[in-house]
Amino acid sequence: MEFAKGASGMRTRVKVCGLTSVEDALEVAAAGVDAVGLVFYPPSSRAVGLEQAQAIRAALPPFVSVVGLFVDAARDVIEQTLAAVSLDCLQFHGEERPLDCVGYGMPYIKAVRVQEGFDLIQFAARHEKAQGILVDAYVPGLPGGTGQTFDWAVLPRRLPCPLVLSGGLTAHNVGEAVRTVHPWAVDVSSGVERTPGRKDPLRVQHFLEAVAKADGFDREK
Repeated sequence: MEFAKGASGMRTRVKVCGLTSVEDALEVAAAGVDAVGLVFYPPSSRAVGLEQAQAIRAALPPFVSVVGLFVDAARDVIEQTLAAVSLDCLQFHGEERPLDCVGYGMPYIKAVRVQEGFDLIQFAARHEKAQGILVDAYVPGLPGGTGQTFDWAVLPRRLPCPLVLSGGLTAHNVGEAVRTVHPWAVDVSSGVERTPGRKDPLRVQHFLEAVAKADGFDREK
């Protein structure tokens, strides 16, 4: 099955990644996001420990998905995390092979940093078991969260699975991004922060409003 971008009447889902506090989690959930992301990658300024992740998970209201982000983590590390924190989805942001992403009993999203000449259709075909493919900007040495955009025009019109758009999105450019790419979802982190790991409620609200406007309806109605 192929997923054509620009499906009529489709609402773009929104994930806010890199939450580090219960306060921020409650605020973004109240704003109306569909999912939040917890970073289990120690070098990141947005990384959370297991206790903090448990607290955030426990505080969230129903129907807000919790995604755990890993970067080339060992299988036992991921399994230990899953034993401690109830996650809804895994997001792999490193050089993981398809075999590395399965066997955890839950869906996964595979992230890829887009470079010129990269064959996204072939990549998605290799990760045929992925629930979606997340595209991010390529910055040497950094797995994500860079605040950098990339040329959305290089993305193919059809993929064998849903597309999640990331990379430098803010309230100022996400509307154009949605209208250009028509992704299944958008994923934002630095674009709604006041400092790394701390979200700004007003920026989150403006981001959601920009997505809703691009979708052609008002979330408040």
